[in-house]
Formats: sequence, C-alpha cells, structure tokens
Amino acid sequence: MAMTSSRRLRVAVQVAPQHADYPTIRRAAAAVEDLGADVVFNWDHFFPLGKVRDGKHFECWTMLGAWAESTSRAEIGALVSCTSYRNPDLLADMARTVDHISGGRLILGLGAGFREWEYDQYGYSFGTPRQRVQDVAVALRRIQQRFAILNPVPTRKIPILVAGGGQRMLRLVARHADIWHTLAKGDEVGDKSRLLDQYCHERGRDPDEIERSAFVSGDPSQVGPRYRDYGVTLFTVLTSGPDFDLDEVRRWIAWRDEQNRTR
Repeated sequence: MAMTSSRRLRVAVQVAPQHADYPTIRRAAAAVEDLGADVVFNWDHFFPLGKVRDGKHFECWTMLGAWAESTSRAEIGALVSCTSYRNPDLLADMARTVDHISGGRLILGLGAGFREWEYDQYGYSFGTPRQRVQDVAVALRRIQQRFAILNPVPTRKIPILVAGGGQRMLRLVARHADIWHTLAKGDEVGDKSRLLDQYCHERGRDPDEIERSAFVSGDPSQVGPRYRDYGVTLFTVLTSGPDFDLDEVRRWIAWRDEQNRTR
C-alpha cells in the first residue's frame, strides 16, 4: 500500500563530526549547504562510531552553536541528541539559544541513546531500553514546558524530531514529533510508517503532519521512489571524516530537484 506524501521532497546530510579536525568539518557543513541541502545534521556522540574509538571527535551542541553562525540558509540540528546526556530544561535552553543564533533554523532531534560504552565513559546510567524511552517521554514534556516560559521564547515553534522504531517510541512520535527519523531499511520502513499512522489515528492526529526521514544510499532513481511510497520525504545522507565525500549528496540533491519540478 502506497503512502506517498504530498510534501515537497527534502535532502538532509549528516556530517559526522569524527576523524577530522574542526576546520574540515566546518568546510564540509558549508559545502553541504552550498550544494543546496535542506538540513545539515551532526550527531550526539562522544567518540567515533565504528571500530576506531580513539579517533578525532567533537561534541554536538557546541558545534551546533558554531554552525548557527557559520551557515545561513539550511536548517541545522543533531540526529539525534540523547536525552540521557543533559537535563531536559537545560537542553531546552540550549536549543532555544541556538534557535535564536541561527535565525530560527534549529531542528531539535531527540533519541533514547544506544551506546552503553559512551554512557560508561561519561558516567551516565545506561539503564534498560524501557527506562531510556521513559527518559525521552519525560524530556519531551519538560522541554516543551520550558520553551513556553523562557525569556525570550524561541523564534518559532522549534520542530521536534524523534528517532526510533519501537512501539513506545512511535507512540511518542505520534504525540509530540514534527519529524520522525527511522533507522529501518527497505520494507521495514513501510511497516513502521503504517504503525505510526495507526498511532496517529488513535490520537486523532493527521499522520501527514509528521515529516518522515530515513537514511538513504545508492542510486536515488532506484531507492528514492520506493522510500517515497513509504511516506519518506526527508532523504538523509551520511558523510564522514576524514574526507567528507559529497558525491552521493550531489546525486540525491539532483534527484530531489528533478522530482520536485515534476510534482
């Protein structure tokens, strides 16, 4: 069953802040924006992902503050910020500040965390998956309450992105999120997208209110239409240091532009 959305297609790029010095990362983010990406994401980890844990790496939110000044058009954000790592009220204040610095371009991406080794290294309690999802639920409520009383308030209703695919996380997406990001691939994207639709209907919410994002790679003309049939309209490409190859980014942006012209 096709779930194609009427939204315009967008391309996001996750510039992984690993295995490179900061000037190289800054240039990569600027180049991604110059190519026409709609969103530039980093991520909220303390060490590189993969087998090489001792490679160069930089922190998420201080970098977003810098990107707020060094970029000018694309939306920016973390894919995603772990709610276990910061007090939710503080995180709301950080997000509001980056929102103002960027002129209203922040997306607040939130997730439950998964890398126990990082938790241990920084002294956080890893807990159970259920506890971490509950942390996200608490954080979402507190962040939205804090947004309402900050002085000044955010420049706009900051879009909330929630990443996850379990039933509890999808229920949180249906309740709170403006954007859903899934790590699923292939047909599983469609299965989870339909489940999210169900949870939205249970809450009386229009599922089309939620933009859907997934990681993509390969030939856009082959991969893109399939994911679009699953409701995905934010196609997210990963690029990593030390080289930050942008060839795949160019292909997806060209495909996006072609599709949007013919819609």
